[in-house]
Parts: sequence; structure tokens; C-alpha cells
Amino acid sequence: MRPQARWGERFYSFGDLVAVRSIQNLTRHRVPARRVRRAIALIEKQFGDRGRPVQELRLVKLGSDVHVVPPGSETPFNPFLRQWAFPFDVPAQPAKLHAMTGPTPEDFFQSALDCEARSETLPEAIENYQRVVELAPNWIEAHINLGVAYYQLGQLSDARDAFLTAVQIDPLNGISSYNLGCTLEELGELDLAIDHLRRAARAMPSHPDVHFNLALAYEKRGEHRAAHEHWVLYLRYAPSGPWAEQARARLRQPSGKRKRTAPIPFRRPS
Repeated sequence: MRPQARWGERFYSFGDLVAVRSIQNLTRHRVPARRVRRAIALIEKQFGDRGRPVQELRLVKLGSDVHVVPPGSETPFNPFLRQWAFPFDVPAQPAKLHAMTGPTPEDFFQSALDCEARSETLPEAIENYQRVVELAPNWIEAHINLGVAYYQLGQLSDARDAFLTAVQIDPLNGISSYNLGCTLEELGELDLAIDHLRRAARAMPSHPDVHFNLALAYEKRGEHRAAHEHWVLYLRYAPSGPWAEQARARLRQPSGKRKRTAPIPFRRPS
């Protein structure tokens, strides 16, 4: 069995569990593991079913040998003697297990991406992202995208919670810290906002939007020298960026004449 590694965890399929059950039945009859491996190798060689999953084969013990009942057959085959056996003593096959099929986290994620393309389907995008994080709670991109969808609908508290979960999954992820900082600033939690924006700046020092929003937050707290530093950094990394003229205007304006500007949230760096 080769589990899939995703999001720092291992995922086993339904077929893997069936394979474990087959092997468990053999070990219960004290069939050595090396004999099971040898039987499977011989089956692959004789039938050409290279790589056939164990869950597709019915393994039974007749006498001292492992026999295999291939899919669609009721007659056991002895791979060691290379001959078919009489099925008289083959134990009755247990009730067939049916895998529960349904959309995967990836399916829900793709549906959410499709829905968030239009503002009228953002609620559906949120529902799909919620299903993703239920099925794959450590998928950090799903939490980030969920937070962005909430933010776009003006549900700032929900957006904050989604971004906070993403930060808890990976404290070094700059995108999570950035989006959380922007949301906290809008919620009036200025000190926490600056803390997370500074973390984002450490993780992504050359990302101009981080410096733009840090400048806004520092300015709001009255720390004009710190704000000036980040306006300059924004212009260093994005001299022709969409907010370049606004940054230059802020540098030219006296501190008392600066109007409030909303932060710039984003999903992921390009």
C-alpha cells in the first residue's frame, strides 16, 4: 500500500482498507508474509497483471498454500504449482464491501474556485470551501480562500477566523499573516494587525502590498516615521504599481491631512 501524502498527512483509500483486511485474514491463519508476497509476485508474472492491487484479488488459504481467486472467477489458483484447484474447500466469500463514493476535497475546491469568479455565487464558493476544510482541515489554501470569500462579502469576523486558522496551521505562511493583518486592521484591532503584518513582511520582504498596508496601519496608530519607511519600501518594490501615486502623495502630505485608505487583501502571491 502506498498512501498519498498531502498537506503533511497520509491518506489511505478504501481499497487500502480492503487490502489490509485480506492480509489480516491470512495472518489470522498464520500464513507467513513472505509467502503472500511470493504468491502475488507469481500471479503478476503468470497473468501479466503487473501492479494489480491486492484488494482486487481474493486470497484464501487451502492446506499450506496461498491460493488466489482472480476477479470474475470462483476457482482458486495455486500460483506455486501453477494450476487451478477444486473450489470445494474454499471458504464462503464475505459480503461485498461497497466503497462510499462522493466528491473529494479537490472536487469541492475546484467548485469553489468556479463559484468565486462571480460575486453572486460567492455564498456557494463559501459552502464549497467549508466542505473542503471539513474533509481536509489542514489544507491551508482552502482556509485562505475561504477567508477571502468572506472578506469580499463583508463578513469580516468570519474572514478573520478563517485567516487565523490558516496562521495556526503554518505560522510562517506570509499570505495568511498578511490577510489576517488586513482584516484585523479593518476590525479596529490595530496592535494585532500590525503584529501580523510585520510577520508577513518578514516572510515576504519584497512584496509591495505588505509594506503598503503596514504603512497604513502605522499611520493610523500615529507612528508616522514607521509609516514613512514602509511607503518608501512600497515604492522600491513597486515604483509603477497601482498604488504608487497614492504612496508618493502620502509621502508629500503633512501627517494631519491624510485620509483613511482601506487595506489591500489578496489571496496568494503570483
